[in-house]
Amino acid sequence: MAAQEQPATAPGLALELLVHGVGGATPETMLGDPRTERVTGDDIAGIHRRTDDLDAEARPREPRDGPVREAYVWSNLTSGNGSRALWLVLLPFMIVNLAHWMRPAADARTRASRAYGVLVRLVALSLTVLLTAAICEVTLDLTAWQCAGTRACSSGKAWLGFMSSARDGWWSQPGRRLALAAVVPAALTGLLWFLSHRTWSAYETQPPAGSAPDDSELRTGGGPALRLPGFWYGRRIVARLRAAHTAAALLTVAAVLTQAATRHDRAPGGSPALDVTGWALVTALSAAGALTLVTVCRRGRHETAPDGRTDRAAVRALPAAALALLVLAVLHAAWSRPRWVSSGMLPGDRLFGAVGLTQILLAVLLAVVARRLHRAEPVERAPLAGLAGPVVATLACALGGLMTAGVAQRAADWLDGRATPGMGGSPIAGPPVVLSWQAAAIPPLLAALLLLALYLAVRAMRVRRALLRTVPGDYPGEEPDRARTSAIAGAVARAGLTDSAPWVAGTAAGLTLLLGGGALAGAWATGDVPGRAAHGTPEAVESCAQTAQALGSWCVGLGFVLLLTWGRRAYRDPAARRTVGILWDVGTFWPRAAHPFAPPCYAERAVPDLTWRMRTWTERTGGRLVISGHSQGSVLAAAAVWQLDRGTRARVALLTHGSPLERLYGRWFPAYFGPAQLTALHHDLRCWRNLWRRTDPIGGPVRLPPGEAGDTARRVDRGPLKDPLAYGRTPEHPLPAPVLCHSRYQADPAFAEERTALLAELAAWIPAQGSSGRSSG
Repeated sequence: MAAQEQPATAPGLALELLVHGVGGATPETMLGDPRTERVTGDDIAGIHRRTDDLDAEARPREPRDGPVREAYVWSNLTSGNGSRALWLVLLPFMIVNLAHWMRPAADARTRASRAYGVLVRLVALSLTVLLTAAICEVTLDLTAWQCAGTRACSSGKAWLGFMSSARDGWWSQPGRRLALAAVVPAALTGLLWFLSHRTWSAYETQPPAGSAPDDSELRTGGGPALRLPGFWYGRRIVARLRAAHTAAALLTVAAVLTQAATRHDRAPGGSPALDVTGWALVTALSAAGALTLVTVCRRGRHETAPDGRTDRAAVRALPAAALALLVLAVLHAAWSRPRWVSSGMLPGDRLFGAVGLTQILLAVLLAVVARRLHRAEPVERAPLAGLAGPVVATLACALGGLMTAGVAQRAADWLDGRATPGMGGSPIAGPPVVLSWQAAAIPPLLAALLLLALYLAVRAMRVRRALLRTVPGDYPGEEPDRARTSAIAGAVARAGLTDSAPWVAGTAAGLTLLLGGGALAGAWATGDVPGRAAHGTPEAVESCAQTAQALGSWCVGLGFVLLLTWGRRAYRDPAARRTVGILWDVGTFWPRAAHPFAPPCYAERAVPDLTWRMRTWTERTGGRLVISGHSQGSVLAAAAVWQLDRGTRARVALLTHGSPLERLYGRWFPAYFGPAQLTALHHDLRCWRNLWRRTDPIGGPVRLPPGEAGDTARRVDRGPLKDPLAYGRTPEHPLPAPVLCHSRYQADPAFAEERTALLAELAAWIPAQGSSGRSSG
């Protein structure tokens, strides 16, 4: 009989609930036994036990070496089937969603905090428009407008022949070619809407676990936000943003079609009736765009209670209205205009420049607001003086621009054969010049980042050389071994590079803003690609401009090809898919609060799973429970413990190891895992230990005070643990002990010691437990 089907027994039993970290793990590895069975859950996420422990609740007084062990396996939430590889395309959306949660640790109810959320949502909306514009550039401009409108380009492409202007067929009119090509971006928008809706149903519909925290604990300003019962259930905001972003994408396609048609109709010889229709469409599109902006800027997440409602007017009417306007725009563009001839670039090529300028302005405003919030409530170890959110939002825009330019440049190179778009001799005009300028900014950006990487490498080498003198002192009585010492010192030095990540990200974001602004200015001032705009300048300047343009085009193309190659490999290879899953393990912990097309939040499934298991098991058995989280699993464990009511928390202890709770989450997400929140967790959960190593590049100390003087039972951190456990060969380690870094914390004797100590503390704090309870731990 499965464990959850057993009757309630005496309160002497103890349970250890193991939660793995990034990269996933198998139940057999976690439990150290090849014979395991799933006792609850499904193929996506479930709880497993050793076969011998399935009926442990029926034998509570049986002598045991330790607690009954269960493993919560959640890796399939991020790296399950092959379709997860397609999430790579959504990487900019995931990154901008992270920026929402990087708000400085200030009161969420202030105007500045609300402004921060609005600005991040606007940046996210601009990424949707940018992606749609890139698809329109490839399908409508480069393919249907330029290539199909030029005999030299379309003659060698049988698949494009029916639209070629040289055939003078029904589809040869520019408006009809554009109307047909508009099906592609519209269909991709529908696919994103479908995926967002389906992943919500599969991942994020788990309601919060049963009992809510006490009313006194639900102070929005005073208690941790992750404790609120609605934090992991934001159906309303996701549905509303999904409708708004779907509408924005459809309206972008309609605007490109309408602008092309109305420009022709306003010219001499155009149709007055179609011109009036076009202006009516422009007015309707403007109104729908304004309504979309209002929908995005409205109230953000509502977390004090599960937000299960939906704004039906926005969720249903807004996408439907946008789709109706797109259909009207298609009909308007497809109307017969015998004198219409396509030449040059599609009108509306300045859309990319407008989106780029908007993103720069939003990033600057976001930085101003974030800096103000940080000054109001500074956090000592917050990276970049509170500017982490704006920096990450800028990097999301940079990645979106890189993908956009890569798609456009590769499509242009494919369509025009051996010619170089924009440099003469090409049958097509090529993509907008602003994309070429943005691509030309990539080589200097990469050069600057390479110099920074070299500086960090030199600094790590200096740290390693300094450690060569101190490492042998950690192993007294051992014979020094230079190779062994070098390996340990190198591991410690490399682990320290993690703390340099803020400066790398800040430098990249600052250079991106500077070079992006210069690219916009150059494109608008010259109206030509960098290589041709530099004609007439000194030879060195002209040569640098041409080299930067060529290298930039090659870089964006290579980046796009690598993305597709990686995605294809991940689709077929489970090992590569797990590597992709590691990205999502870190990036999709947070709910979708800024971009609805981001990969789904696995924590909205995992946190309720863990909370339900802890609450129901302790209620049924009256026993003690240690939830043991490694790496990202420690973050899930802390979030689940926060959801427990006070009575259940009294029977639960937390054991974290290799934990990024403070080193990564506490620094980058100070409003949710900052010192005040972790201190509150320490206060609410008396039994908590954290194990860490200096060689670990991810985990670190929690850095909380031990409590009252002499109260050693209230300490949290234990470490740094020795790594490796032995310097040379010993009777316990006859072979050289490996440098474990971030893995296998359970192999350290300190793990079992602290687990036993936690269970003993729980036994002392649960009056109903007697000697039988202590013996089981």
